[in-house]
Amino acid sequence: MVLPIYLYGHPVLRTATREVTPDQENLAELIANMKETMYATDGIGIAAPQVGQSLRLVYIDVDVLKDDMPELAGKNMVLINPEVTVDETVKPVSREEGCLSVPGVHESVSRHEKIHLKWTDENWEQHEEDIEGYLARVVQHECDHLEKTIFVDRISPIRKQLIRNKLNNIVKGRVDCDYRTRGYKPPRK
Repeated sequence: MVLPIYLYGHPVLRTATREVTPDQENLAELIANMKETMYATDGIGIAAPQVGQSLRLVYIDVDVLKDDMPELAGKNMVLINPEVTVDETVKPVSREEGCLSVPGVHESVSRHEKIHLKWTDENWEQHEEDIEGYLARVVQHECDHLEKTIFVDRISPIRKQLIRNKLNNIVKGRVDCDYRTRGYKPPRK
């Protein structure tokens, strides 16, 4: 089932995420729904908070970028309770990023190009791997969602001020998307 994407300004994107346990109710269904939602929205990564779930769960599939970046061929992964350690010896690189939860906004974000990733997959097998390049960026972007961070939090204050109107319009629900979304509607007083 294609789920709505929770937009910038919704509190679920700023809520602490919980560890996923093997007895997590409907986990396989949630993973399947996240995959379907990501493909329906033409994304390359999606985190559980983006579909309204405060869980440490991410799905990434960067295979669609293989023509430009052959090293990404066949790269798709379910990350349960991921742990990212950046390689501080490698100089950060700035590249443009966007996000399903922040439609219409693309900004240059500085990130480390090499990380060490520990995670559990959907079969509860544990993995550990050094990841470089664009995949490292995507993993960091999606794992940021698990830490209550959105990519616009990583841009300069001046750039953020320049896109303030776009962000405010997203918060107010004034945004056009080709996919279902859910904004925040404060409770009536």
